[in-house]
Amino acid sequence: MQRFDATNFHLFCDKLSRRDKDLKAVIRQYGYPPMWTRPASFQSLVLFILEQQVSLASAYAAFKKLKEKIGYITPVKLLALSDEEMRACYFTRQKAGYARGIADAIQKRQVSLRKLGALKDDDVRAALIQLKGIGHWTVDVYLMHALQRTDLFPLGDIALVNSLKEVKKLPPHISKEEMLSIAEPWRPYRTIAAMILWHAYIIRRGIKIQG
Repeated sequence: MQRFDATNFHLFCDKLSRRDKDLKAVIRQYGYPPMWTRPASFQSLVLFILEQQVSLASAYAAFKKLKEKIGYITPVKLLALSDEEMRACYFTRQKAGYARGIADAIQKRQVSLRKLGALKDDDVRAALIQLKGIGHWTVDVYLMHALQRTDLFPLGDIALVNSLKEVKKLPPHISKEEMLSIAEPWRPYRTIAAMILWHAYIIRRGIKIQG
């Protein structure tokens, strides 16, 4: 259950550079990736829900609108909002339902985000995947960014897949199994490899990251 933090993040990047010439080339050209982390909180989980299958810009617009409405996002505050108020914060009906369901589960103590930090990756996945609206991609990014676990590689993430294909010069229709086999030598630091690949993707496209 290894974690990355400010004391070891660049060390893990350097280890990957020694193992893989393509990751080394990314770091040489663009520098170290940012250490993308978020608090292990309900507020972060809401943002991950908003980021599902949409652009980062549109997800953050809804997140910002919600924060302007209620301040720091808690289950109690979110459950107090009406359908109309959620729509005014750019939530689709589906994502409003997901956010409310997760808030309700936390309120009823069906899941404790605080306790997840002490669990193994697979146990965190088992606890979160039972909540409607949380799939494997959301669990992966929560483990990576909120719990700072070192060995996730979410192939449900389109940007990561596209960057892997670019950096490794892979054919467009390569299978997930083949991509996982390429990432296998990066264990137990596949999270850090993913961040290096995201870093390349973001810089090459001039994407601005908020929040």
